[in-house]
Amino acid sequence: MNQQLLFYTLQLADNALINGHRLSEWCGHGPVLEQDIAISNIALDHLGRARSLYQYAAELFNALPPEERSTVFNSPALQEKVQMGALLDEDDLAYLRDGWDFRNVLLVEQPNEDWAFTIARSFYFDVHNFYFFEALKSSTDKMLASIAEKSLKEIAYHLRWSSEWVIRLGDGTDESHQRMQNALNERWMFTGELNTPATFELNLQETGAPVDLGIVAPRWMQKVTEVITEATLKLPASTWMQQGGKNGVHSEHLGYVLAELQFMQRAYPDMEW
Repeated sequence: MNQQLLFYTLQLADNALINGHRLSEWCGHGPVLEQDIAISNIALDHLGRARSLYQYAAELFNALPPEERSTVFNSPALQEKVQMGALLDEDDLAYLRDGWDFRNVLLVEQPNEDWAFTIARSFYFDVHNFYFFEALKSSTDKMLASIAEKSLKEIAYHLRWSSEWVIRLGDGTDESHQRMQNALNERWMFTGELNTPATFELNLQETGAPVDLGIVAPRWMQKVTEVITEATLKLPASTWMQQGGKNGVHSEHLGYVLAELQFMQRAYPDMEW
């Protein structure tokens, strides 16, 4: 069960890291100074949560029996450290795993495109995050519950920020309305995975550690519908959904994110500031 809990924690950490990295790409490029600062601070919130989760994931990994550790990751750089008997830390998990060992949902790795596409991605993810972490506060895993408690105030702000932008663009000019509708439609196919449990989540259900996504899903849909309606937009009608990120099957976009994110550590192994 410890390995399943490790995968679960990594999924949450990877979501936060990749989403935070995507948002950080707007730093210095925001439409107005105030929103440039706002989205950069939101990116930092996600990265801070990722760090807490990676620290816990490293503890879970290092507590595994030696024979189990060699089976967890397929990335050569991590395999080399594990075979040497080294303990892993948060930086190893962020910088030395290859794409197939990442478990983030496909939604967060999608490119920013324009401002409307970034808002659509953030909005869908923020709604999920809010109800997810609200439920995670009741987890039987005390560390996850503590991280959820600490994160929820930030996540509530993220949700308010992205919801307001959906409404602002949707109920704005004809062009902003159409751009926001197009973005919501295009990103819709990646939302199903948010509330679809992976095998490791199902295996943990009896422990009370993970969130019951069956409870989160209707709350997510209700909030998304409420905001989209207020924005005078239409809920996308497609029922076909992309899957795979939680199991390490990703779009080509993740590779570009990791190439940029991990370059320094890969080029200068074990460097420290």
